[in-house]
Amino acid sequence: MPRYFIPLSQPARGHLAMLGFSFGIAGSFSLGGLVATLISPVALTASRFALAAIIIGVVAGLNLRLSRQHFQGSWRYCVGGMLMSVYFVLMFIALKTASPVSVSTVFTLTPLLSGVFGWLLLRQVMSRSSILALGIGALGAVWVIFRGDLDAMLSLRIGTGELIFFLGCVSHALYTPFVRKVNRGEPVQVFVFGMLVSGAILLGLFGWHDVAETPWTILPGIVWIAIAYLTIIATVLTFLAVSYASLRLPAAKVMAYTYLTPSWVLVWEAALGHGWPDGKIAIGLVAIVIALLMLLRHEPG
Repeated sequence: MPRYFIPLSQPARGHLAMLGFSFGIAGSFSLGGLVATLISPVALTASRFALAAIIIGVVAGLNLRLSRQHFQGSWRYCVGGMLMSVYFVLMFIALKTASPVSVSTVFTLTPLLSGVFGWLLLRQVMSRSSILALGIGALGAVWVIFRGDLDAMLSLRIGTGELIFFLGCVSHALYTPFVRKVNRGEPVQVFVFGMLVSGAILLGLFGWHDVAETPWTILPGIVWIAIAYLTIIATVLTFLAVSYASLRLPAAKVMAYTYLTPSWVLVWEAALGHGWPDGKIAIGLVAIVIALLMLLRHEPG
């Protein structure tokens, strides 16, 4: 082994995986913003789910012995697929009118919402330090969502895109405790595969017109780049990263990396030539980063 190689501890590897996760997720907001008006959100999400299901299905088939037992209670996969379908479709609808930075900041409200649903479904109780950190992160998110405009904040003048995506985040936040509530011991890959297949079918059934009317053969190249990225990076690899990190880090620390997403989106937006936000918005982003550091510092493990 080369002398310059520094072996990483298992927790350090988990943190590295989650850094990759947050960067990968951030790209979906920026690329989604580029193609949001070029393809139907339903068609985009359906194609992403179908392609990701094929990849995850192959991975699960190679690593596990799939059996009929794994797919009993298929209603659970349908509900999971529906929740994630709602999240992604509303995300791309929101990106038609809202900026990727603003939409990704709404996403940082998901841990707080997940905590609420976790208590309702599983009676999970977070530590006081986690609640404080989530509160600070939520305040930072609200500041960015209202673009640092106190008058807009006091009169609750929220953008349509941000409001639409907030509803999507509620669906996403419900997904995590729901999966834990209904899991019957199936491997994570199996549940994700079932969820992706169910989501693709549901989107195909309820959005068949959008899928059928999409001119797949003449779509701009950027749309296919976005579909490939969303399928491979923002779905398959990020799923693997979360699964890997979950075995090496406490759940609170895995969840904390959600707060890095808006900062990574800033990097993506700058790289794509869209510039940097003004100083007012930066205040909210600083609060979000503080929330991340608090969660990483105060939770055990």
